Amino acid sequence: GLLIAVRLAGLLQSFEWAALDQLFRLRPEKPADPRIVIVGLTESDIQKIGQSTLSDAKLAELLEKVKQQQPKAIGLDIYRDLPEEPGHKSLVQIFKSTPNLIGIQKVIGNNEDSPINPPPVLKELGQVAANDALLDADSKLRRTFLYLTAKDGEIVSSLGLRLAEIYLKSKGILPQPSAANPNNLQLGQAVFVPFEKNDGGYIRTNAEGYQILLNYRGRPKNFRTVSVSEVLENKIPLELFSDRLVLIGATAQSKKDLFLIPYSSKLIGIPDKMAGVEIQANLTSHIISSALGEQPVIKTWFDPLEWIWIFFWSLIGATISWKWRYARGITKFSLRSTVGILLAISSLYGICYLAFLAGWWIPLVPPLLGIVGSVIAIAAYLAHTADTIRQIFSRYVTDEVVATLLETPQGLKLGGERRKVTILMSDLRGFSAISERLQPEIIVELLNIYLGEMTEVITQHGGTIDEFIGDTILVLFGAPTQKEDDAQRAVACAVAMQLAMSSVNEQLKRLGLPQIQMGIGINTGDVVVGNIGSQKRAKYAVVGANINLTSRIESYTVGGQIFISETTLEEVAAIVQIQQQKLVKPKGFDEAIAIFQVRGIGGSYNLFLDSQEDTLLKLNQDIPILCTVVHGKHIGETVFQGRIVKLSLTNAEVRAEYSLEPLSNIKINFLIPGDRPDQMGTLYAKVTGKLPDDNQGFYIHFTSVPPDVAAMLSDRICQLGDNGE
Repeated sequence: GLLIAVRLAGLLQSFEWAALDQLFRLRPEKPADPRIVIVGLTESDIQKIGQSTLSDAKLAELLEKVKQQQPKAIGLDIYRDLPEEPGHKSLVQIFKSTPNLIGIQKVIGNNEDSPINPPPVLKELGQVAANDALLDADSKLRRTFLYLTAKDGEIVSSLGLRLAEIYLKSKGILPQPSAANPNNLQLGQAVFVPFEKNDGGYIRTNAEGYQILLNYRGRPKNFRTVSVSEVLENKIPLELFSDRLVLIGATAQSKKDLFLIPYSSKLIGIPDKMAGVEIQANLTSHIISSALGEQPVIKTWFDPLEWIWIFFWSLIGATISWKWRYARGITKFSLRSTVGILLAISSLYGICYLAFLAGWWIPLVPPLLGIVGSVIAIAAYLAHTADTIRQIFSRYVTDEVVATLLETPQGLKLGGERRKVTILMSDLRGFSAISERLQPEIIVELLNIYLGEMTEVITQHGGTIDEFIGDTILVLFGAPTQKEDDAQRAVACAVAMQLAMSSVNEQLKRLGLPQIQMGIGINTGDVVVGNIGSQKRAKYAVVGANINLTSRIESYTVGGQIFISETTLEEVAAIVQIQQQKLVKPKGFDEAIAIFQVRGIGGSYNLFLDSQEDTLLKLNQDIPILCTVVHGKHIGETVFQGRIVKLSLTNAEVRAEYSLEPLSNIKINFLIPGDRPDQMGTLYAKVTGKLPDDNQGFYIHFTSVPPDVAAMLSDRICQLGDNGE
């Protein structure tokens, strides 16, 4: 609809004219019409005669020599409304004695020229025709008159039509109304339908008079032509004009009777122009050839059919683009789509060319724009869709995963591949206990602050967030895009995440929310990555034993710690700074493995964690506690009593008869005299080591401290400070 509106606005008119001109130039040229000969007034003739205009005497002599060869008709395409002495009487006598001579007049004036009267004698004899030219806005002559109406109401035939009628009459062909429409002229096999203002590529064009589209035989100088001097000097064959139509007119450039035509366009050089007399010869030849069935009349479709044609090709372009839109992914056109579009354009051009050979000028530019516009529209839609999908799914998976899914056909298929990746897993310490104390809406707000900060850091380091599992973040380095520095970027990302926790806690503090701590585990190894699930529901994920190992390593951390596996250390040993090494035996492993606490990473990253010493202060009075062993996320059945004997804000020394292995998790309730064990909030901690000298007890690091417990512990530490401890 938009394209048709643009066309009706006239914005495509010049392009459609250019397409018509191209069809003319590509069409094989017809040979010179043997029925027509042109006598041209050349620059050489003007030099020999010594004047730019033939005198009446010279013109009379020229006509007499032409008459001697008994032509079928003579068309005098030279204005002679006024005498050009000497020899006017002789010319008048020739006019009177030559019944097959047709003179000319200009019927319609324009801004530059006024109408020009015909020779008076020929006017009286009814031997006058019009030679008015119709120029388009680009100054090319594509249309011409068959009839036009003078100011006095007289209908005047064109010179080409008058000459053609004389020739066809000798063949027994007379003009008559068309059987289909009496208002249309029919000559022999041809029906000449008057040009309408919106025919073909024309929009609101002046269609006054009886106009037709001129079907040229070929380029300029396509007709047999002799000069005036050659005729006057008897340098022509004796029967050159015999039984032929002879047109006499100026061909010299100085006479300025030259016009641009469809064949005039050139990529290089000056356009070739056609003399007015040759244009009349083309019109004469066109009418005769069409009447005899040798050449078609140029016809056009009515508007609704052209609109359907334009819509059809627009639909073809849209269908091809849409059908194969995902052949190479949602953001790229496939080779099949590209070839299909090129074939559609070639087919359109071929059909228009073959139709033109048959005499039909059907729209070429609007359908072409329809195809291209449809392709652009589909491409824009796909790009917009891809961008929308990217924006939506980037909230759930990384841009790299989205790009893999959108831009490659394989990205949408189920299945995976084995690949070496570095896996980072982070988790908030004591988050379950925090969740028990806060409303769900507050928990979501806290998580969004935390996950928002962490996502920014992960994205900056090129990590792929595989998923969020509550407060746990699973990040991949090496999938879907693998790089040489995957492990280094993973460790640098972990350090940057821990450093960003200060910003997270500042935001939480301003909102009155509890402070949080995070532990991070990193491991490098082979996993299977890809689209896992079903045709209806799938996700980009990783599976393998190394994912489980990463989770185990992360579980050994306390808040602020980063543990990496030995395989990761091998990748980053040159630039990483290790604070300590531990031997642990994860569940499911037969032997203990080494894990390493990261303090920082050098090289281009240069990121290091603060190494603040946390001094334990000896309490004046032990704090009795009830300890319960925690297995994973579940409270165990092992319960025992103990005492906190030394304390800091984040760590404590516990004495108990029950021994725990390092990295065990425990729940602690305080046995304050006069209080029930559950009256004060529950504290969660991780065992960080055993006491030396086989003393019964262990060190712990607080992983979750409720506000009332934090206040109580802080008071105890302050009391120790006041007492000078």
